[in-house]
Amino acid sequence: MVAAMELIDLKKTIGNKEIIKGLSFSIQKGEVFGFIGPNGAGKTTTIRMMVGLMSITDGDVRILGNSIKTDFSKAVREVGAIVENPEMYPFMTGWQNLMHYARMTPGITKERVKEVIHLVGLEKPIKEKVGRYSLGMRQRLGIAQALLHKPSVLILDEPTNGLDPAGIREIREYIRKIALEEHVAVIISSHLLSEIEQMCDRIGIIKNGELIAIQAVRENVEASNQEVALEQVQIEATPVDKAINLLRTNHEIEAVRNDNMISFRSSKEAIPKLIETLVKHQIAIYQVGVSKVTLEDKFFNLIGENTIE
Repeated sequence: MVAAMELIDLKKTIGNKEIIKGLSFSIQKGEVFGFIGPNGAGKTTTIRMMVGLMSITDGDVRILGNSIKTDFSKAVREVGAIVENPEMYPFMTGWQNLMHYARMTPGITKERVKEVIHLVGLEKPIKEKVGRYSLGMRQRLGIAQALLHKPSVLILDEPTNGLDPAGIREIREYIRKIALEEHVAVIISSHLLSEIEQMCDRIGIIKNGELIAIQAVRENVEASNQEVALEQVQIEATPVDKAINLLRTNHEIEAVRNDNMISFRSSKEAIPKLIETLVKHQIAIYQVGVSKVTLEDKFFNLIGENTIE
């Protein structure tokens, strides 16, 4: 199956500095893919190359198999994008804005305009002037505009930036709906890790222009390279040092001490065996706490906690 979008050893050099250092990954239709990293990691530069707003130094971007370098018009026809805040005419209604953009692209019918309005939930305010729209409504109108020509790939750079919690939730729900109903590959760049975790199927983490990890977000995503879901485990026990040594030698667990507490990560299925080992060796256990390892935990583990500006 041809990927909706594929990056092949993508590189960007400005002056003598290599900004993007050989990114390679692919995204399928119907998938929501999160693209995250610290400030200055190269997210926006990569996105600009994806949509042809910035030249590629080396490598390629292919959209449905078509190269952005050698067959630009055919490739970019399959892309809808909001790279900055969507620009709309505030003195025109939402409907007039969408019809204005529809006239720029052959083949977009009034029926298609109505479809995308319904898709992003703007039926009621569509006849109002855009100058009266909230930030969330303008963002949804921008997404509707990007979907008019039925793209295979939708790229959203910081789609929830500046929105209140209700607006963030709305955009999150519509993004999932778009991926499902339009069968579009949605690529999201964002700093809001909790939102990425709720919206996305997979994430790619970039640091200093390099792709350092691609991970499945949802436990039920079937992927051959999906890692086992881990839990953060805390045990209050004595003697602590003996307990840590047992976990390390018997189960190869990297446990750390914090006063009388032991902290480590483990799959949920392995926890009973770990407790059984400690009890067999006369370790007194007073409490056991288990919590999910969040995307934020994984993110900081991979990039280091002091790299976000």
